[in-house]
Amino acid sequence: MSAFMDSAIRSAEEMRVHLTQKAMDDLEFRSQLVADPKATINKEFGIDLPGNVNIEVHESDMRTIHLALPPGSNLDEEQLEAISAGLCCCF
Repeated sequence: MSAFMDSAIRSAEEMRVHLTQKAMDDLEFRSQLVADPKATINKEFGIDLPGNVNIEVHESDMRTIHLALPPGSNLDEEQLEAISAGLCCCF
């Protein structure tokens, strides 16, 4: 894995942890995150996600595991940057 991808994955994971923890502690924030994830992420981190990037927030129980798989490894550098900037993970 390239240093760029490793850094992008760490950054996405840090964001996921922050969002999850805040949503657990703040019910109003949780409602906003579920209702409009892009706007909430923008407000929280100042990140404008592209229109073609979808964010799905799932409220789950401890009996369900969500696993998000990245696309195949035949992506060019531009596509890899778009994925890493788009928080390709589950919340």
